[in-house]
Order: sequence, then structure tokens, then C-alpha cells
Amino acid sequence: MGVKYSPFDYAIHDDPFPAYARLLDEAPLYHNEEDDFWALSRHADVTAALADHARYSSSHGPLLDRPPWGPDASAALSFVAMDPPRHTELRTPVSRGFTARRVAAMEPRVREIARHHLAEALERGTFDFIEGFAARVPLDVVSELVGVPESDRDEVRRLAARSLHREDGTQEVTAEGPAAGAALLEYYSGLIARRRAEPADDMISVLTASLPDEQIVPILFVLLAAGSETTTNLLGHAWYWAWRHPDQRKIAFGGDVPGWIEESLRYDPPAVGVARLLTEDTELHGTRVSAGSRMWLIIAAANRDPRVFPDPDRYDLSRDTTDLVSFSGGRHYCMGASLGRMEARIALEELVAAVADYEIDPSGLRRSHMGNVRGFTTLPTTVTPR
Repeated sequence: MGVKYSPFDYAIHDDPFPAYARLLDEAPLYHNEEDDFWALSRHADVTAALADHARYSSSHGPLLDRPPWGPDASAALSFVAMDPPRHTELRTPVSRGFTARRVAAMEPRVREIARHHLAEALERGTFDFIEGFAARVPLDVVSELVGVPESDRDEVRRLAARSLHREDGTQEVTAEGPAAGAALLEYYSGLIARRRAEPADDMISVLTASLPDEQIVPILFVLLAAGSETTTNLLGHAWYWAWRHPDQRKIAFGGDVPGWIEESLRYDPPAVGVARLLTEDTELHGTRVSAGSRMWLIIAAANRDPRVFPDPDRYDLSRDTTDLVSFSGGRHYCMGASLGRMEARIALEELVAAVADYEIDPSGLRRSHMGNVRGFTTLPTTVTPR
């Protein structure tokens, strides 16, 4: 029986790795007729496609989900659904908020945020690692960077998650998805109006100086939804996989937090893959794929390619992760990669300093159900404080 794969399948959300192994070995070019896409899984193919923005266009967006996939995807997803030169024009002003100097300057505040939420969690002893810590730290960080008031942050995250949630096996959002998206749109529009009237030291105020409202709103959606969700998933996976591998947890708690982050990014990356539109007929692995085809570049599979990562299914903090593609590549390389790594490093350093050991209740684990990202929505944890 041939390999069967869909990023919309709940079984794949629970455990995609056997399917990735078969794709890498048996079907490096995979065609899903029902969901209407072609998938590339090998590291060489994925990295080449990410670098070739002329042949593999971002004009229809990075998500297979319908919507937002389509020629109007940029209305919701801004520059991540654009090719140069439009992509460059919008990405450039946003990238100024993610310079090395700006990220370094945020470290003390990020540590304050991490310590605050960790203290609250440790008081309880048993808590949901996602809701109690991993979701709160990055949400607060990106919210402060952008300019979302503390009182609004939980609701913004809830609306963003509901707007992207998918039912099992479908490419469509749930019935409440459009309403959640509309509520986010209304909220962002009001926030922009307030910043135009009263500028502050945040990214919204910077953007209002050079862009119209209709271009700022989708930028905020990308920054607040993607910027917090991916770091939440990274923290959740680092916590979970270290628990599953006590020998590696010992190394992580012994001080190798950087290795813990990088191997978690490789082993189970927050972003599963990205979509592209093929702009010209292309031969791939002996098959001619027509222009206009939807291409799905499986980042998570590329990170498990044995041609690049020996013994790829082994969780090993000491391995060379130089070639991981967890933050995409080419012109669409994640501008928040440095910030995300810094947030994760500080959050995990604070955990290691405060926690001697921990257990996870596997019966309470719950996965998110989105086609393009993978993470936990609940991760019940009991800690032993130092």
C-alpha cells in the first residue's frame, strides 16, 4: 500500500513522523489528488524550493488552507503572501523591529516576563505548561513589541487560534473561524486608530507613520498570531521531548539550553511546512508538475532527512543542527528567528533554574489542529521545585 499523507488529517497531527519517513524514502514527490497539492519532503528539494522564489511563488500565501490560499491571500497575510518587489517594500519597515540591537535590548524585559509567569505556575505545583507558561511568555513579548495592552492579550490569542482551527481532514476553518477573524480585524483597526491619535513607543506607531490601515492590519495578524504561536509550540515541544528522553533532559538541565532549543527545532518544528505556487512546468523526481500547481514544502520532514541528519529519529542535543530549516529560508526566512530563540532560551533558563524535575500527565495531552503548525494546546505538568 502506498504512503498516504495530508496535513489536515488529525492522525498526522498526533504522529506525523512515520508518514514523513515513508515520504522521504518512497515518495520524495508526493501527489495528494483529494487535497490538490504536490509535496516535497527531502532536505535538498525543500531548501532549493525555498530559495527559488521565481519558480516557487508566495503570491497565494504560505498556507494550504482554503481560505486564505489564493490570489488575494496578501489581504489577510501581508508580505508573507507576496513576492518581490512588494514583499520587500512591506517586509523592510517591519524588519526594523527585529534588529539584533533591538532583540538584545529586550532581554531584560523578556526575563522579567518569564519569571513572573513561572512564579505563578510554581505556586500551583501542577499546571498546564501551555496555558500557564509557554503561551503567556511569547504572547506578552510580541504584544509589548507591537503595542497590544496586557488586558487584551488573552482574547487576541484566543481569536487568532479560533480563526485558524481546522476540523479533521478538511481545509476549511470551523464555523466560528470567520467570526473570530472579523473580531480580530475590528480589534486591530481600533488599536491602529488609537495609535494614530496617540503614538507610543511600539511597532504599530512606527507602521502608522508610513503605511495605510489596510496594510497594517494583516501585518499585525501575522506578528501576533504567528509570532506568539510558533514560540509557544517550540517551548511545548522542548518540554515534552526532554521529558520523553531523560538522558537528554539531564543534559539540558545541566546547562545545554542552546542545544535543547536547536534539537527541538529540528526534531519537532513549530512550523510543519509552507505552501508555494509553481509558476512554470517543472520536472521533479521524474514527474512533470504543471505550472499553477500547489506545492507543499514539508519543513518537518526535511529536518528528519537521514541524508542530512544521521539517525534522524534520535533526539540528541549534541548533534549538528546547522542545516535545519525550521525558520523557512530564502527571502521568506523568519525575521523573528532571533527573537524566538532568545525568548525560548530565557524561558528555558528560568525553568532550569527553578525546577529540579518534572512529570507530564500523558492522558491530558491535547494537540492543536492546524495544517501548517504543530503544537500542544494542553500539557499537564507537575514540577519539583529546587
